[in-house]
Amino acid sequence: MAETSASKLSKRIHTDGSTHYKSATAPANPVEGDLWYDETNGVMKFYDGSNFIKISAEIPTLSSISGDITATAASTLTLSGTNFLTANLVVNFVQSSDAVDIDVTVTPSSNTSASVTVPSSVYDNVTTGNVVTIKVTNSDTVSSNTLTKTVLKAPYSVDFLMIAGGGSGGASNSNSAGGGGAGGYRNSYNNETSGRNSSSETALTFSANTVYTITVGAGGSAVSQNTGNKGSNSSIEGSDITNISSEGGGFGASQDHGGNGGAGGSGGGACYDTDSNAKTGGSGTANQGFDGGDKAVSGNSMGAGGGGASAEGESVNTDSSPGSEEGAGGDGLASSITGSSVTRAGGGGGSDENGANGGTGGSGGGGNAGGNNGTANTGGGGGGINNSTNNSGAGGSGVVILRMATSNYSSTTTGSPTVTTDGSDTILTFTGSGSYTG
Repeated sequence: MAETSASKLSKRIHTDGSTHYKSATAPANPVEGDLWYDETNGVMKFYDGSNFIKISAEIPTLSSISGDITATAASTLTLSGTNFLTANLVVNFVQSSDAVDIDVTVTPSSNTSASVTVPSSVYDNVTTGNVVTIKVTNSDTVSSNTLTKTVLKAPYSVDFLMIAGGGSGGASNSNSAGGGGAGGYRNSYNNETSGRNSSSETALTFSANTVYTITVGAGGSAVSQNTGNKGSNSSIEGSDITNISSEGGGFGASQDHGGNGGAGGSGGGACYDTDSNAKTGGSGTANQGFDGGDKAVSGNSMGAGGGGASAEGESVNTDSSPGSEEGAGGDGLASSITGSSVTRAGGGGGSDENGANGGTGGSGGGGNAGGNNGTANTGGGGGGINNSTNNSGAGGSGVVILRMATSNYSSTTTGSPTVTTDGSDTILTFTGSGSYTG
């Protein structure tokens, strides 16, 4: 007996209520187990209680996510996995405590890779340190496993004061010597003047989890009957910034070894030499420090001062008698980056033929004539020779100071910087080399 339409229909209705459908659009009010032939796409699907899924649906997996979710800032994530298919991949972001549940639809670049720009509805509403759960749903309407990303803080501004090591003064056997130049002075804080009386620099931008290496330059070491030594550079370096450095201070001249001062952040002072010609102070560096003083005439009476961050070293323009106090070091600059005003990077004083007489060190750590050292962690230049020891003054070591909002401070450092606060800011003072992790 031939089967009737009614008998065929009765076989499509099952005891649990599931049904077979054939239509161009999804059936209304389906129940779990319903089968639907999708005439629009020519695909057989079943209802799993939530969605109609192709019987031959491809199940996506999410294996890794590169890139970061950053609070208050846009970023791009790269998703890797399988079965992303070719279009309409839905990326879902969930952070329950921040009430975030956002879908973004993207076109995969391949079946195994896709990129998604984190929308403002996510990055403007998530809290730093919270965990965002991510999954994908492919065009077969099948969802993947989930992976997570911890929300990072946004890149933030960091002000700096960076001073290199000062140069040491020159030393000469019972003759004149120049003072050492101050270490190069660079400052971005609060529109304060930077070295050579230049404009304040632009603050740095640090990123979360990035290591920034801090180098504090040593002062030039003292010498005996020789030109001084240049100071060492200070620097701040990181993988996502343009590295910056300040130049070590120039050396002070020695009458026994040529009378010209050495170039540096600030230049070293000149002195008389046996050829009886005028001598020049070392050149300072643009936006860091001034030139050392010149020795304009013959005579072994006096050496010129080393340059400072705010002034040239004092030149010796006459064949003055010993003890006339010419040859003073150039003055340094004041900064309140630590919360109180401190002057640093003064030049060293040039000495006369008696060694103990001569120029005073510039304000901000410059060493006086007579072999006095520049002050540590100011980048001050060393003073010219002390005849009782035949040694010059050493340059003062440099310093690197960072200032940032306390809300951004990570507390991760090496090198044991001094950590202080001023209002809502945290200040790190590096008197030796180390690092800070954003």
